[in-house]
Amino acid sequence: MALEKEIATYNARLPELREKEGRFVLIQGEEVVDFFSTYEDAIKSGYQRFQLTPFLVKRVLHTEPILFITRHIVPTNVVLAS
Repeated sequence: MALEKEIATYNARLPELREKEGRFVLIQGEEVVDFFSTYEDAIKSGYQRFQLTPFLVKRVLHTEPILFITRHIVPTNVVLAS
């Protein structure tokens, strides 16, 4: 799975990361690299430092939001009556 090690690092270090809640953390492998105020700054730093090597940028949150996404798709083999 992509970023498996980075996600495990985030979860394992979350108790200590919580003091930076709301900031964006840059993680590569098992290393917490730095914290940033914006997603854009964190991504830019990640690409400058690691280029195409996988890294994770994630907002540090005490409680993860639950997102509900639905798609209203009409099957292609169904003819709608006019």
